[in-house]
Amino acid sequence: MLLKVIPQSLAPAFLPLGILIAFFATYFAIEKCMPKMPRDHGKALAVEGAVSKGKATGVGMIFVTVFVITALLLAPISIEMALYLVLLLFCRLTGFLDDAAKTPWGRTIKGLLDLVVAGGTAGVYLYFHPPVFRLAYLQLDVTVPVWLYALLIIALVWGSINVTNCTDGVDSLSATLSIITLFSFYAVITARGVGTEFGPHILLFVAALAAYLWYNAPPSTALMGDAGSRAIGYFIALAALMCGSPLLYLSFALVIILDGGLGLFKITVIRLTKKKNFMNRIKTPLHDHARKNLHWEGSQVLVRFAALQLLASLLTVSLIR
Repeated sequence: MLLKVIPQSLAPAFLPLGILIAFFATYFAIEKCMPKMPRDHGKALAVEGAVSKGKATGVGMIFVTVFVITALLLAPISIEMALYLVLLLFCRLTGFLDDAAKTPWGRTIKGLLDLVVAGGTAGVYLYFHPPVFRLAYLQLDVTVPVWLYALLIIALVWGSINVTNCTDGVDSLSATLSIITLFSFYAVITARGVGTEFGPHILLFVAALAAYLWYNAPPSTALMGDAGSRAIGYFIALAALMCGSPLLYLSFALVIILDGGLGLFKITVIRLTKKKNFMNRIKTPLHDHARKNLHWEGSQVLVRFAALQLLASLLTVSLIR
C-alpha cells in the first residue's frame, strides 16, 4: 500500500524493511500475547502428545495477523492479492476457534470450511488468470477447461491445508518444512519472472515463521495450532498457483505430503473398504511412526525430514529448464 505513495527511488528499501518488521513484530507480539493464548489439551493418540499439554497454542493467529498487516503496508497489493489475504485470515480464524474450543471441531466441519476456502480461491484465481499452467520440466504450457482447472485448484488448496495441518506434531517440523517449500517456490518465481507480485509476500511470510520458530524451537514454549498450520497450508497452495506451475507442489512439498497425507489416505481407504488392518504397521502421521517405531528423537525427525525436503527441492530446481 505504501509502495503506491512513496518515491520510486525508495521502493527497493521497503522489502528488507518489511522482512525486519515482520520478524521483530511477530517476535514481540508472541512474547506479549502468549500468556493470553489458549492452552493445548494434549493429543491422546499422538506420540508424546502429553508433552504439549498446557503450552500456549493458537499462536498462528499472531504470526499470520502480523504477516497480513506487514503485507498490506509494505508489499505489492492488488485486488486479487487482497482477496487471497482475506481467505488466509479466514483459515487463521477458523483454526483459532478450533484451537480455543473445549471440544475440538470434527473433521466434517473443518473439511467443509476448507472446501469453502478452496472454492473461493479457485474463483478468484480463474477470474484474474487464464486456465493455463506450465509443465516446468518440459517448458510446456497446458490449457485446460475452466471447470477442470477449478477442480485442480480446489484439490490443491484443500489437500495442502490438511496435509500441512497433519505435520504439526514435532517441535519446529511444520514451520521448517514450510519455509523450505516456500523458498523453493520463491526460487522458481524469481527465475521465471512469473507471479513476481507474490514473491515479496513469500519473504514476509517466511520472516514471520522464523520469528515463530524462536518460540517453537525444541523444547517449545508456543505452538502454532490449527490457526497456524491451516493458514500455512493455504499459503503454500497459493505459492504453487502463483508460480505458474502448480504441479511443482508435488515435489516442493513432498515431505509434507508424505508425512501428513499418508494418514489421510489410510483413513480414507479404511472407511471405503472397511479393512481396519490396512497399513496397520505404519503409524501416521509419519513423524509419529519415526518416533515410535524407528525410535528417532524429535530433533532427529526434524533434521532428517528437513534434509529430505531440501534434497527433493534441490533436485527439482536443478531439473527445471
